[in-house]
Amino acid sequence: MDFLSESLGFLFQYPFWAVFVSMVIVATLLAFWGAPLWVWAIGGFVVLWGFSAPAWLFVVYGALVLLFNIKAIRRTVLTGPLMKLLDTLNFLPVISETERTAIEAGNVWVDAELFSGKPDLERLASESYPELSDDEQAFLEGPVEELCSMVDDWDVYVRKGFTDEVWDYMREHKFFGLIIPEEYGGYNFSATAHSAIIAKLASRCGPLATTVMVPNSLGPAELLMHYGTQEQKDRYLPELATGEEMPCFALTESTAGSDAGAMTAEGEVFKGEDGELYIRLNFEKRYITLAAISTIIGLAFKLEDPENHLGKGKDLGITCALIPSDTEGIRLGRRHDPLGIPFYNCPINGDDAVVSIDQIIGGPEQAGNGWQMLMESLGVGRGISLPAQSAGGAKVATRAIGAYTAVRRQFGINIGKFEGIEEPMARIGGFNYLMDAARRYTCAALDTGEKPAVITAIAKYNFTELGRKIVNDAMDIQGGAGISRGPRNIFAHQYTALPIAITVEGANILARSLMIFGQGAIRCHPYAYNEIDALTRGDVKAFDDVFWKHIGHIVRNTARAFLLSVTRGSIASSPVGGAASTYYKKLSWASASFAFLADVALGSYGGGLKIKEKISGRFADILSWMYLATTTLRRYDAEGQKEEDRIFFEWAMQYAFAQIQEAFDAIYREIQVPGLSWLFRGPIALWSRMNRIGAMPSDELGHRVAQAMQKPGRQRDRLTDGIYLPGDKEQAMGRYDYALQALEDAEAVYKKIYKATKKKELPKTQPRFVIEEALEKGIISSEEAELIREAEDARLDLVQVDEFTLEEYQNQTPAPPLKTTGDMNVQS
Repeated sequence: MDFLSESLGFLFQYPFWAVFVSMVIVATLLAFWGAPLWVWAIGGFVVLWGFSAPAWLFVVYGALVLLFNIKAIRRTVLTGPLMKLLDTLNFLPVISETERTAIEAGNVWVDAELFSGKPDLERLASESYPELSDDEQAFLEGPVEELCSMVDDWDVYVRKGFTDEVWDYMREHKFFGLIIPEEYGGYNFSATAHSAIIAKLASRCGPLATTVMVPNSLGPAELLMHYGTQEQKDRYLPELATGEEMPCFALTESTAGSDAGAMTAEGEVFKGEDGELYIRLNFEKRYITLAAISTIIGLAFKLEDPENHLGKGKDLGITCALIPSDTEGIRLGRRHDPLGIPFYNCPINGDDAVVSIDQIIGGPEQAGNGWQMLMESLGVGRGISLPAQSAGGAKVATRAIGAYTAVRRQFGINIGKFEGIEEPMARIGGFNYLMDAARRYTCAALDTGEKPAVITAIAKYNFTELGRKIVNDAMDIQGGAGISRGPRNIFAHQYTALPIAITVEGANILARSLMIFGQGAIRCHPYAYNEIDALTRGDVKAFDDVFWKHIGHIVRNTARAFLLSVTRGSIASSPVGGAASTYYKKLSWASASFAFLADVALGSYGGGLKIKEKISGRFADILSWMYLATTTLRRYDAEGQKEEDRIFFEWAMQYAFAQIQEAFDAIYREIQVPGLSWLFRGPIALWSRMNRIGAMPSDELGHRVAQAMQKPGRQRDRLTDGIYLPGDKEQAMGRYDYALQALEDAEAVYKKIYKATKKKELPKTQPRFVIEEALEKGIISSEEAELIREAEDARLDLVQVDEFTLEEYQNQTPAPPLKTTGDMNVQS
């Protein structure tokens, strides 16, 4: 008893709180800065010496230091038994071969920084922000502009396709060879250019963008470029570039949608009578875009080699091959009707269709490697096509709704001044700014050779979801004009087509729950995948090397999350100054909290986290919005932190961090941590709500965004740069621009009339009804009267909707355009 009291007496020489607080402060600071183990060891000795600890405690502490720092001892005493326990408990997730291929497809990029808890902000702020090359810009301003002028969206829907002239133009100008190298007759355009082209085409006609983007995304050309034999490249790429060969890619089946590994399409290797090897194919595919007009099919199927002709075993796995559409046994089915959107889409069946073994993409050597091909190609394509379509639609909405709300009047004022209208307008403008930032940032990575599968999944999911919100808001603002189809309506077809973008290239529910965080937690985490791999192989040395680093990672992020939360990120550094600085610091705070919570979830659920899709979805939301915030920060700085853009930047950043906060709140509310759920659902959740990382943009900020959208000029043009503007006031977008400019030109005249009305020199009514009286009384000049007539005619014309006779409606043909003359509506 005397020994115990003497041994512990040093604790009573100092207040307990002093000892405890000192230890916590030292440990927190060491963890925050990520100090190595030897620094921790020295720090511990210093603390013990400072408090005059007895000799035996130094001995015990020294033994622990040796245990954790001498790997041979640590592996025997700690790591080995721990591995056996984890294996017995099935703690870590089992990764199938198809999952492993998906996880290993592509590479990690800035997603790893955001996942780390200590992102390199200098790197995030200096990622490439490229411009188009001269050739790419010339193509955008030349053939793309011309193609848009040749296509009328309403006419495409009426005829359910394009004219021969449009098809010939696309082939002549090699719109199907955007990504094909120049030596094979293509353009070899960058991902940035590819994206810009699709965005512009989408701003004119959705089916046009789809028709161009599919051959340039996941399809035979993409696969041939990366995996094809030289003979296959020489044979097919030149004709794919010119459209002589029209490709499609057949992956989806009735029972194999999101779970492509469940496909039943099969091929069997056999030796023909001529001694050559062939494949007999049987399959049923559906939802295959361009299939109805295809000449060459990229086909994914499971390949079997019963007699082992290829020397690779009997069950080779998923394989990709090129199949001529006119092969005997191939049947191109009848058309699907995806919500009435007129792009070619149909099923394909194969019954004992026979092709040469050399039709495997990459030749027989690539038999069984199809899943890897698909994962890598999809991982790239998700970052370009659908995000570009959504970004183009966002710009259209920003430009059109800005004009419409400035022109449309109710209760005597422009509807753009109503707060109920300003709210959805701010979302449209803010999302537009954010989406174009993310589009360019993502494509820049692809242009430098990155293949960030998690990032492109973030792009596909979030762009299509934000696109859905934008179009819904635009439809709500336009009301009756939004739901009346016809040549004047810009949004109805976008609204109808949106579920298609949500569904294809990885349905959004799947993308959010499984791909972004489910795969991201393993792929982007600095240690998780290597731990799983080492545990699976029973490699104690490899597991030991990574596991204890993981523990240090957890300790570091716990300290960072705590200190950054307490200081609201102020102790973090920022790579830039100005308005962006605060948000970079918040990004460090969000990353640390995210990384800490991700490890809590991994530790709590173990392998079961794979099926906890609600929790995974909320983690995916945080990771997504950290990425979108990063791209917006990069855009604002790269474009010179323009003061006129600050309101759009601030709105987007505040919205992003509000979404992050909402996801954190949901995780704290629902997470299950053995023995500690009460801590996260109680004190930590309360602290998070009191010390919020973000809140929704203020009404005042939203007001300023909405008002800026209604002003013609340089800023509006920059925010909507890259879409097709017809310049013809008889076309839908041209009508919006003309009306807005006409009102701007007549603004001074309107002020004169309003002033005269206030003085009771003119009756209180709509300006168009008092033009002649104002002219007679000398309130306005004849030139001013003409300005306001034009403005009022344009205003009245803009709010008209299309009308059809019964015969026209039944035949789905457009009515003649409405023209307005003075106060009368005249149908020509």
